[in-house]
Amino acid sequence: MKRLLIVIVAAAMLWAAYWGVGAQGVKSGASTWFDARRSEGWVAETSDIRVAGFPNRFDVTLSDLILADPDTGWAWQTSFFQLLALSYKPNHIIAIWPNEQELATPFATYQISSDRMQASVVTAGTAVALDRVNLAADMLQITGPSGDGTAMTALRAALMAEDDKSYRFALSADDLAPARTFKTLVDIDDHLPGALSSFSADLRMSFDALWDRHALEQSRPQPTALTVTLAEAKWGELELALAGDLAIDELGWATGKLVVKARNWREIVQMAVAAGALTPDWAQTLSGGLEVVAGLSGNPNTLDLPLTFAGETLFFGPLPLGPAPNFRLR
Repeated sequence: MKRLLIVIVAAAMLWAAYWGVGAQGVKSGASTWFDARRSEGWVAETSDIRVAGFPNRFDVTLSDLILADPDTGWAWQTSFFQLLALSYKPNHIIAIWPNEQELATPFATYQISSDRMQASVVTAGTAVALDRVNLAADMLQITGPSGDGTAMTALRAALMAEDDKSYRFALSADDLAPARTFKTLVDIDDHLPGALSSFSADLRMSFDALWDRHALEQSRPQPTALTVTLAEAKWGELELALAGDLAIDELGWATGKLVVKARNWREIVQMAVAAGALTPDWAQTLSGGLEVVAGLSGNPNTLDLPLTFAGETLFFGPLPLGPAPNFRLR
């Protein structure tokens, strides 16, 4: 019995020593990472790096966190950010965000609030390459510079790495309510409900490099291909669905087709005019051509046409829409 007690005490002391050394290594590694970012010209600040979770976890809390990359124009600021991992399974991390945070992009700064936002992240290798990610946010609101926010009761997103630097991505949002200013602008007759009844996407994207720690520290992997299995949105009587494949060159221009199915497409065209995406004259020309196409399909209220990406130009059916989006990531 005495020997058993000695073994138990010795094992506990060894485990405590292991945890202590590991916790110190985690804290030191975090500090080194911040120092390295600052040496590269970033703003990388935190008022405290705390490691808790003894005996079975390494729970890292970063307080008053500010990260800003001047080369890309992206910045993130939050009161705290937590990374929780089992001490014997450090490649499986739970990330926890606070209820309030701020994200700045090259175009605008957004305030993000939620009742809950957390993610389960599984990584692989010493470069911490993403293998699986599941994110959940409840009562999420994203507010832009105008002070008006886009809100949803729930956001669910999942990512899974596949072979050949490709990732499968799924997204769904419940009760997605567009910003009031946007709804007032595009819904002139005020006949649309306040929230979309459906908003989801299932797609696969390939890149020229893996998404790992180098993607944040050095440069973003650039997309090389996109497959949209299905992306759909339903807003009142308006329905829009996309599916298809695109190849993306090293400059970010795509070639390929996404098949678009639009129900009550005339209202969608008018919304595009109201939002400034189409000029009234071009919308009239476009609608005339689409009327003919829709009439040939047998249902004049539904369109089923390819959205064709031809480098820098975008076509809807045979009609040019204008400049195509560029997929290059900053």
